[in-house]
Amino acid sequence: MPINFHNVENRFSYSNRQVDPEWIKNILAIANPQGKQVLDIGCGGGLYTRVWAQLGASNVLGIDFSEVMIQTARDLSANIPNISFSVGDATLTGLDDKLADIIFERALIHHVSDISSCLNEAFRLLKTGGIYIVQDRTPDDIVPPASEEHIRGYFFEKFPHLLEFEHKRRPHLNKVKEELIKSGFSDIRTFSFWETRKIYPSMADLTTDLRERKGRSILHEINDIQLENLITYISSSIRSKETIIEKDRWTIWTALKSP
Repeated sequence: MPINFHNVENRFSYSNRQVDPEWIKNILAIANPQGKQVLDIGCGGGLYTRVWAQLGASNVLGIDFSEVMIQTARDLSANIPNISFSVGDATLTGLDDKLADIIFERALIHHVSDISSCLNEAFRLLKTGGIYIVQDRTPDDIVPPASEEHIRGYFFEKFPHLLEFEHKRRPHLNKVKEELIKSGFSDIRTFSFWETRKIYPSMADLTTDLRERKGRSILHEINDIQLENLITYISSSIRSKETIIEKDRWTIWTALKSP
């Protein structure tokens, strides 16, 4: 059963972890948020919304379609003055035109049935000269072999149907570039990188994380028995039982709204 982002049981699924310094390094190479208006669309529990604020944005507005996620984001960000949150659809936010200097969408477009509507909305919301940053995984990002770093690869070794599921929902690199051009964006650039997802002090910590399905929507596509079988498979495949550093490969698209 697909993850239910409206279920209160999933409210912390994408909220409580550390952001990889490599991600921050890559973002700052793309855009300088100092004094800028930032929109974080598909913000979930507001993890990256908070980081944008910490990086110096004058104001960050997080948007998500789930009231549960927005309330979680508000609770976790209560002491940060330059952050606000609102419930809204990524394809039709209801916000004013030319609102943001930077728009960020992480792990969103593979959940959107109509990517073009999502990109069109971002173009409308972006100020002239603003930058649009889209982060997601492409089919190429999910196929690296399983390893102690690429834990996700074991999901596909154990359950090949999950790989087929991923291929169907993940956006293709050139398809997104084409849609960005159609929406009016220019100077489109892409790059891929490995981002540390989480550091586990032990195999037991990794097992707990897997069992809770936190931040792993794909694990909601298997039942509890299958999940336990997967955990057993991963435990027997990984030799190191200490300090497991899990990484995911991501693609970032950047585009400008030119004058």
